[in-house]
Amino acid sequence: QVQLVESRGGLVQAGQSLRLSCAASGSTSSINAMGWYRQAPGKQRELVARITSGGMTNYADSMKGRFTISRDNAKNTVYLQMNSLKPEDTAVYYCNAEGKRLIYWGQGTQVTVSS
Repeated sequence: QVQLVESRGGLVQAGQSLRLSCAASGSTSSINAMGWYRQAPGKQRELVARITSGGMTNYADSMKGRFTISRDNAKNTVYLQMNSLKPEDTAVYYCNAEGKRLIYWGQGTQVTVSS
């Protein structure tokens, strides 16, 4: 089993930045990729960014150039640096870890961007 603990999100103004972190514990050797998803009210959960253990990344189109995902394998931690935040980035952000056979989720953290 893998446990994921996300840092607290917060309330920021449009144009500001915020960094989220997610620390994995437990059977971390089974983790391949880690990522971030988000879910806004009334919308489906969507991919924000994903990074493999080898460092390959992919982003949702609307986040490219504004968000950066990184990973510290030694600390089993993944980060999401969010710049130039927009009100439409308001959502609950979830950390995700892909194990060999299972997918794990964090509890989610609220990010609110005011205009």
